[in-house]
Amino acid sequence: MEPPTQLYSPISRIHRMNMSSTASNHRTVAIDVRRLESALEQAKSRFPHLSFDVRWRPFQLNPDFPPGKGLDKMAYYYSKFGEDNVKRMIPRMKATALEHGINMNYGGTVGNTLDSHRLIWLAREVGGSDLQDKVVESLFKAYFEDNKSIEERDVLLECADESGLGDKCREMFSNDAMGRGAVMREKEDYGRAFQCSGVPMFVVDGKFVLNGAQEDTAFLRVFGKLS
Repeated sequence: MEPPTQLYSPISRIHRMNMSSTASNHRTVAIDVRRLESALEQAKSRFPHLSFDVRWRPFQLNPDFPPGKGLDKMAYYYSKFGEDNVKRMIPRMKATALEHGINMNYGGTVGNTLDSHRLIWLAREVGGSDLQDKVVESLFKAYFEDNKSIEERDVLLECADESGLGDKCREMFSNDAMGRGAVMREKEDYGRAFQCSGVPMFVVDGKFVLNGAQEDTAFLRVFGKLS
């Protein structure tokens, strides 16, 4: 596991911004990422001497689920949170998501996201933070907007193809061991280092930890401490 430490460049300090996720299937992660993106954009003018490298870290909500297509999303939410609570929650979540440019839907399934994390790991191995972000964005759209099952390999291959990673992803899926150990070690090591028991979780510079949903102002306050 690469330690979440500061890096230095000749012109600025590069701060690691780690985000633990469930491979995009937590209902608030997409919104929180939009708020983070807003804060990073504002930071360009407010803290021009800072630059950031955002890295996605794995976390599984349902590691005991079998691989392949999971459970109906709404039936799962009803059983976990209660039907009345879910019916009250969804309109608020949809409205908030729309404010951030996300047309959130609640069809599709929830399941074991290990293969999604393998794809996210592969993206960083091949193309660094930029390609990793591109893959995560594709997973976001598939899961939150298009009601697709991101635990299914056909869907993951679509996301990989959209991101220019299709051939590498096919190679990985032909070898079930590829990336699996790396993802599991990262999940365990990072989770232990920062006591990560839920998502979203944001770790800035290896020392500032933000748990749960955050407004962009919360990120900016932390960025101000880095100056």
